[in-house]
Amino acid sequence: MQKPSDVFDRDNEWAALTRFAGDEAPGASLGVISGRRRQGKSFLLEALCEVAGGFYFSAQEATDTESLASIGDALTRHLQPVVPFAPANWGQVMDVLLRMGSERNLPVVIDEFPYLARANPALPSIIQGAYAPRRPERVASRTRLLLCGSAMSFMGGLLSGNAPLRGRASLELPIQTLNYRQAAKFWGIDDPQLALLVHAVVGGTPAYRTEMIRYDAPRNIADFDDWVVRAILSPGSPMFLEARYLLAEEPDLRDSALYHSVLNAIATGNTGRGGIAGQVGRKTNELAHPLTVLEDAGLISREADAFRANRTDFRIAEPLLTFYHAIMRPFWPQLTLATDTARIWQRAAHRFASNVVGPHFERVCRDWALYFSSTPDSRNRLGDWPVRVSSGTVNDSANRTTHEVDVVAVGHADDGRPPLLGLGEAKWNETMGLGHLERLRRIRDLVAKGGKFDTSCTRLLCFSGVGFSEDLQDRQRRGEVELISLDELYGR
Repeated sequence: MQKPSDVFDRDNEWAALTRFAGDEAPGASLGVISGRRRQGKSFLLEALCEVAGGFYFSAQEATDTESLASIGDALTRHLQPVVPFAPANWGQVMDVLLRMGSERNLPVVIDEFPYLARANPALPSIIQGAYAPRRPERVASRTRLLLCGSAMSFMGGLLSGNAPLRGRASLELPIQTLNYRQAAKFWGIDDPQLALLVHAVVGGTPAYRTEMIRYDAPRNIADFDDWVVRAILSPGSPMFLEARYLLAEEPDLRDSALYHSVLNAIATGNTGRGGIAGQVGRKTNELAHPLTVLEDAGLISREADAFRANRTDFRIAEPLLTFYHAIMRPFWPQLTLATDTARIWQRAAHRFASNVVGPHFERVCRDWALYFSSTPDSRNRLGDWPVRVSSGTVNDSANRTTHEVDVVAVGHADDGRPPLLGLGEAKWNETMGLGHLERLRRIRDLVAKGGKFDTSCTRLLCFSGVGFSEDLQDRQRRGEVELISLDELYGR
């Protein structure tokens, strides 16, 4: 099945969906599609049903009775039976869906499945029963049923542990946000500096460009400030409240004040448990649940320190949340009244650079090291594929200090110590020089003394958003350091 021309990228996801829908093995099959809102899940699944002549149903927040009536109406329109279909229960619906695939492979999509399960908690068990391995209705069917939802905590538990559908699904496909390179292409931005600034604000969520901003992209660097004011900070823009809605859409995030406080702590640089607890005003052990819930919802991620096994940092996974807490939340009353928005944005320039763009640039550098450093356009900068890239903290007892490392790339160890492929420092708004190289050399020596990693082939990397000194460029020509510019980060 050929992907429609209006579906941007998503080649891997489309391939997985078409393999699932076109599977010629006998018996009905089940798949689960998940992802945060506005990533294009529904668009992708509607396109699949259009190409394959399948059935697509999007649930709404409603009572169980109303939902049964809605899917009955949708099936009546699709099948055009002599008598309208008015199901009395979900068992009848499942039997109809299975019979629809009696003659050919047929993709059937139930979108916003969490709405249905919230109104009828027994629904996963009903589907489990309908998909019993030896049940005649399942054996005789080639229905390819796809359950889709945006409530990440619910969808994550649908196939886990002792859940009724555990072991029933042959496809479990998360729809992620576009990575920073894909996002630049989607927004039609050729300037890497502008692309990174936009990504630091809105990330890679496709709908932010289409439905939300209606294709209003900054024309160039000079237009970026005006774009932020009109597209993000204006109360008339749908993006204005989006960060607050991201939490409201997750049913498990009941204490919104606590979760906003946790996110605010992380956004302002308190990435460890102790720092978060101190800012929120809770004990460290009291944060275990909210941190887990935020992680299950896909709003934060945890990153183990490369050099300290007992230290974990938490990062906000959605750039818009970082932008909201660092820039918008402190001036929320004034922003809601559109009180001199342009001046508020000017005043936030330093905080935007230090709390938003700087950490985001470091994250993009880690993503480059993990996903793109070994591609042909990056000339295999690390010498091998890394299996893990994170930040790290190295203790320097001789100088009674510690060194923060922005990029730590670790390779696969067939036996013995894992190879430390690269150590990197990232500076968004600073021309890097020999001092940065000397610091990385010192850190490499300290790691070598620790004996945990094989540092014999470790490469030193400097990432800069503005450039490198002539002396440092000369050291690259000698093979002492790898210099990665914005152009290379974006594959230019």
